[in-house]
Amino acid sequence: MIGHRLHGRGPRHALLLHGWFGDHGVYGPALPAFDPETWTLALMDQRGYGLSRDQGGPFDIATIAADALDLADRLGWERFSLIGHSMGGKAALRVAVAAPARVERLLAVTPVWAGAAPFDAATRALFRAAAGDAGAREGIIRHSTSDLLSPDLYRELVAGSFAQSREDAFAAYFESWSGDDFADRVAGLDVPVAVLVGEQDLAITADLVRTTWIAALPAAELRVLAGVGHYPMLEDPAAFGALAAGWLGEGRTA
Repeated sequence: MIGHRLHGRGPRHALLLHGWFGDHGVYGPALPAFDPETWTLALMDQRGYGLSRDQGGPFDIATIAADALDLADRLGWERFSLIGHSMGGKAALRVAVAAPARVERLLAVTPVWAGAAPFDAATRALFRAAAGDAGAREGIIRHSTSDLLSPDLYRELVAGSFAQSREDAFAAYFESWSGDDFADRVAGLDVPVAVLVGEQDLAITADLVRTTWIAALPAAELRVLAGVGHYPMLEDPAAFGALAAGWLGEGRTA
C-alpha cells in the first residue's frame, strides 16, 4: 500500500495529495480545522516521498492518481473528496477524470493545470536544476511567495524538501507535471471543483487559473486567499483550514 497517514475517524472521507516540494506533512498545520469525528483524511505520500520514499516509480502524475484510487479502494472508500496542492492538484484532477463518479468534491490548491506548463527554456532549466541545487529550489519558492517569508522559513522549506524526497523522484516528477497533457479529457467533468490561489503567489496566479481551470470547467469556483503565496496551508493554516473544511463540507455525506 502507498504510504499515508490517517487523521480522524469520521464518516466523511478525503484524500490529500501534496506538491513537489514537500510530503504529506505540509498539511499538518491545517488539520485542526477538520473535526476528527466528522472526517477521515488520508494524507498520501507520493512514491519517492516521505512514507513512500523507498517505493519505486514510475514517478509521474498518472501513477500518483492510480495510487490514490488504489488507496481509496484499500480503505474501503467508494466515494471521497480530494485536496491537491500544486503538483498534487494536477494529480487530483487526473483522479477526478479517471473516476468522476467516486469524487464528491475537489479542492485544487495553487494547482498545476492538466496541460503542459508553458515554460521558456530558461525557466525549464532552472526547474530541472532544482533536483540537486538548493539555490534553485529556494529561488523557485521565493518567487511563488513574493519573497515575503522569513529567511529561516525559506531555509526550512528547502532543507525539508531535500529530506522528504528522493532526488531521482523529484526530477522525474518535474518532467511529468510540467509536460503531461490530459486537458482534452477534462471537458464535461461533472465534479464540483474549487481552485484556491494565494494572493501573493507569482507562479499560479488568479489570471492563469481563469485561462485554464475556469475556462475549461465553467462550473469551477475561484477562491483567492489574501496575504499568502503558494503554500497557504503553511502561511496561514487557520484560514486555509477553515476554507478547505468548509468548502468540502458542503458536499454529500460519504
